[in-house]
Formats: sequence, C-alpha cells, structure tokens
Amino acid sequence: MKTTRKIIQIDEELCNGCGLCVPDCAEGSLKIINGKAKLMADKLCDGLGACLGSCPTGALKIIEREADDFDEEAVKEYLENEKGIKKASVNAGGCPSAKLHTFNTIQPQSPCQSANKPAAFNSGESSALSHWPVQIRLVPAHAPFLQNAELLIAADCTAVAVRNFQQKYLNNKKVMMGCPKFDDADGYVQKFADILRQCNLKSITILIMEVPCCSAMNVILKKAIELAGVGVPVEQITISLQGEEISRHTW
Repeated sequence: MKTTRKIIQIDEELCNGCGLCVPDCAEGSLKIINGKAKLMADKLCDGLGACLGSCPTGALKIIEREADDFDEEAVKEYLENEKGIKKASVNAGGCPSAKLHTFNTIQPQSPCQSANKPAAFNSGESSALSHWPVQIRLVPAHAPFLQNAELLIAADCTAVAVRNFQQKYLNNKKVMMGCPKFDDADGYVQKFADILRQCNLKSITILIMEVPCCSAMNVILKKAIELAGVGVPVEQITISLQGEEISRHTW
C-alpha cells in the first residue's frame, strides 16, 4: 500500500559512490550499483535517515513522497536472501582461489639494496607474500596464517600505485586486499569482526588511497571492531594517486 511518508532520496550527481552509507543502513536497502548509491526498494527504507551522517557529499536526504509502506517482514526476507546469495557465492564451485596456502619467504630487499639493480624483473628475487588467498572475501576467519598476525588491510589500488609495495608495507605482515567501494561492505564488517574474535591479531595496518571512496575501509574496520568488542592497535596509511605516502596516523 502506498502512502505519503518520509523516505531517503539520493542525488546521483552528488553521489561519488564511496559506499559509506551502505553499512549504516541496517535494512540493507542501499547498495552501490554502477558507482552510485541506489535504494533497492521503497518498502525496505524506514525513513529514519541513519545513513545521512556518513555521506561526505550531502547526496542523501530525507524527503516526503508517495511510497510503499515500510515492511519489516520484507526487510527480514530480503536480508536472509542476501545472506544466502553471499554464502552461495563463496561456497559454489569449490573455487581453487580459495584454497589456503602458506609459503616460505625471503625477506624483501630494501629500496637501498635494490637501487643498483636494473628496473626489469630479477629472476632471483622472491615474493614477500607468505600466504594465499589475499582477497578479503576469500580469506576465511579461521585461516591459520591469521593467528597472532600483524595484518595489512590494503585497498586494491595501492598495490599498483606504490612502486615498492612489498618492500614498504608487506614485510612480516599478512595481507588482505579488497575495494571498499565496489565490494560487499556489510560482508567485510562481519569478516573482520570474526577475525578479530578468533585470531588475536597483534596489529592492523590499513593502506588506502587518497580518494574519498577509499576511506570507507576505515568505517568498515571501526564497525568490525565495535561488533567484535576487541581492541587492537590500528595504523592508517594514505597513499597519493602517484603512489607517495601522504599521511600516517593511529586510532
């Protein structure tokens, strides 16, 4: 039944697709689709505006218009269906990329040690990566390599932007990578919360780009820490579009 009520409105010209609003919507009614926030259905929005404060561009506001009544049962059904889809996408097909591996590594050379070497690949050099997989959605919370680890959570683009990514940031750390803009923010919150509960992490380093959408990784981790009720030292490092480190702080 339609009625005139309060409901979210999204200004697509102002929306930068950062995804910060998504984890703040308890009903799951917001998703990032084609780089913009979308309301999945009128009946899934309660009109209370919990998502407003997280939008950095002011693209979200509450208006009054004719819309379907808010339906709590529809929300429950929608959220259960979303959980089923996520579980199926992880379990279906026995993806080889999700098989756990650990490797023996050789310490990466410092930039000073490698300065006199040619820029081309050197066949004698070994990767500092000590495990597989590395994508956040594929790493299970119970992965043995996460136990007592120093964890690097890196936005995907950082590995391309930073010239000596491994030498600078991966040394002696376990890494999980993903995109806070296009990936499943709610799933990330739950994944990190599970890891925090189970793995007794020594520290977390967040490596993000300077673009606004990348800051969503901070929001995701803060929500995970709150959900898990586990404290851990966190350092955030921000990388410029040209691969330079421009800020570093702890929280």
